[in-house]
Amino acid sequence: MVRLLHPRGTEISFTLNNGVRIPALALGTANPPESIGGTKQAVKTAIKAGYRHIDTAWAYGSEPYVGEAIKELLEEGVIRREDIFITSKVWPVLWDDAERSLNESLQSLGVDYIDLWLQHWPICYAKVKDPHGINGLSRNPEKENGEPDYETSGDWIETYVQMEKIYLNPSDRRVRSIGVSNFPEQYLERIIYECAVKPTVNQVEMHPKLPQFSLNKFCLSHNILTAAYSPLGSHGAPNTKIPLVEELAEKYSVSPGAILNSYHIRQGHLVIARSLNNARIASNMEFATLTEEDLDKLDNLGVTEPKRYVDEKWNAIVPGFTGKGPKI
Repeated sequence: MVRLLHPRGTEISFTLNNGVRIPALALGTANPPESIGGTKQAVKTAIKAGYRHIDTAWAYGSEPYVGEAIKELLEEGVIRREDIFITSKVWPVLWDDAERSLNESLQSLGVDYIDLWLQHWPICYAKVKDPHGINGLSRNPEKENGEPDYETSGDWIETYVQMEKIYLNPSDRRVRSIGVSNFPEQYLERIIYECAVKPTVNQVEMHPKLPQFSLNKFCLSHNILTAAYSPLGSHGAPNTKIPLVEELAEKYSVSPGAILNSYHIRQGHLVIARSLNNARIASNMEFATLTEEDLDKLDNLGVTEPKRYVDEKWNAIVPGFTGKGPKI
């Protein structure tokens, strides 16, 4: 168990298995379509407040707004490019064209390199043109019956193979680290045994009601950092209303969101805190030195009140498995 003493979550960092330092707390940018325009101001507010890690993705549609914010902050002299850590991801509609995904992300963000590049899901989508989609492609293509439209001849590991080829090219400086997102243990095992580069990070839904005990143990044994998304419980931040979380927030004189973020950082996990609210962005930075007893009580919620908030229809349905694969 990692024990850290620090006043702000934004000032804590960890070391990836390739030696790259990564800030423990990131601002997430997977914002709803109706409010995605607020991403630019949220990023500017967060960085000026002290955040140094921005988590985004090709599929979020928010990368152009993140790019605008970074450009203005650079011009204002608030930061240098090397002062911030940017995470982006390859969406499965580009499972066989990671190069395109990377180039489009770099162009949208207006930067020369990505600090951490993740395979977003271990699935392969069919490419369906959609003028209202992401860069002309349907984000989540569906068949007439409403089921996901997968490329059945595809193999999800091809995405990671292409990513590591770019990462390992000594003359290509566009990617500093690679990893995965939404990968159960079986899928991580396949990458470890078949690929040359071990993932540095596995980003998954994780919070006290979904503590991911087995997956965390596996990742720790292979020196892969776990990163928690939806720490507050996705839309509406329902986890901030858990009585135990509210009790701990009062005990440590911090916000409930800070308790939920500290829960991860105290255990050596990265955490992605998404918000468009200036006050919440600031309060999420607070850090509580939770005790072993506090952590055990929070963990117990995953036993007594388990809850998954992000349960998409494409969740881990992967060629090579019969029916619906294991949830992460």
